[in-house]
Parts: sequence; structure tokens; C-alpha cells
Amino acid sequence: MTNRITVAAADVRIGDHFYNGPGASTHPTFAWEAVTRVNLVDGLIVLITGSLDTPHGEFWFEPDESVVIMRHPVAVPEPPVAKTHHKHGHGHSG
Repeated sequence: MTNRITVAAADVRIGDHFYNGPGASTHPTFAWEAVTRVNLVDGLIVLITGSLDTPHGEFWFEPDESVVIMRHPVAVPEPPVAKTHHKHGHGHSG
């Protein structure tokens, strides 16, 4: 499940989705873009969206400024299940 949360700009992570649209929209999903880079420039947080080759947008924030993002929960790997070893005797008579 995806969580829509408000965090400080300094806490935005690569992979979070940031809304870059003009306010409330009837179909806001068109404007949610993945954050592909987070930079610190002159004390400001710069969120970059789009591909790494051709970024779609740069968004500048104070580090403590509130930003609404969507974040997918971190997947917790399941512990490996121990397999039982069945040793079958292959008796060969001579």
C-alpha cells in the first residue's frame, strides 16, 4: 500500500513520488512524478524528477519545508525457509 505523507524536504528519498501539478485536480495522478535525485545546493534541497538523462523538473525547498509525497513501504525480505534434507540410501548389492 502506498502512503501519502507530509515530510520535511530534507527527508524526501529517491523513489518517492512528488506532486508537481497546479493544485487540486480531478485527475491528480498525471502530475505525480518519481523523485530521481535529491541534491543539497547552497543550503537548499533540490528535488529532481524524471529520467537521469533528461530531468523533467527541479523543485527547490528549504530543508525544513513541508512536502507532500507518496511513498511505497520498504519491502522487508522474507527470511529464508530452512529446507529439510532427505537422504535416501541407494543401496547397491554386489
